[in-house]
Amino acid sequence: MEYDFTRAVGLLVAIVVLGVVGLASADVMGTDTVFMMVLPSMIVFAVVSFFLGMKHGEYRAAK
Repeated sequence: MEYDFTRAVGLLVAIVVLGVVGLASADVMGTDTVFMMVLPSMIVFAVVSFFLGMKHGEYRAAK
């Protein structure tokens, strides 16, 4: 399976959505807490991880 930018971002969005929906439906914490605190931190972590992974892949491909 070839990973292009669109497919990789789509998979990342799907993971974040599954995590947020799972937390919101599990009744572990309040829904407002999930959407106001957990969701933004998951998005920031996903973007940073994606950027670092992309740069590492570029570095490995150049060697």
